[in-house]
Amino acid sequence: MIIEYDSKYDEQIKDLLVDLQNYLIDIDNWHTQILLPEYRNNIFDLDINKVNNQNGKIYLSVENNIVLGVIIGVVDEKDEIDKLTNDCAKTGSVIELIVKNNIRGSGIGKLLLEKIEEYFKSIGCKRINIEVFGPNKKGLNFYEKNGYIPRDIIVSKKLDKKGDIKYD
Repeated sequence: MIIEYDSKYDEQIKDLLVDLQNYLIDIDNWHTQILLPEYRNNIFDLDINKVNNQNGKIYLSVENNIVLGVIIGVVDEKDEIDKLTNDCAKTGSVIELIVKNNIRGSGIGKLLLEKIEEYFKSIGCKRINIEVFGPNKKGLNFYEKNGYIPRDIIVSKKLDKKGDIKYD
């Protein structure tokens, strides 16, 4: 069942945020992803603040009082560069989409994504953006299967201490 955010599930949401960060650490071959002790509470607080300040929503997939997945979306804020370079259509951003590891592929992520898409449409958004960590091929494939395409791509190059290119 997909429900709107309820603070009674905060601790379970924090657990999912930590699970996602651990997943990103595991797939990061550059070993730049970290998990500080304060991550669990601070990332949750940052996400909640964005939701409150940027017309956002949180939806949960809950079964028997257990959170199986969460999606957090906010409306993008446009800066001066945006105003100079694009049409500035109202755009939603998914800042978190996490499904418990042992049930990924069950359709919960798709249901959560559809729910946030409905919300963004209802408030007049014309687009949705989702940032995906480059090594997260499973995540990228999931979004592509759901109609999302790469638009803005960041390319990176790792340098060693001497400034030489270092490939892993």
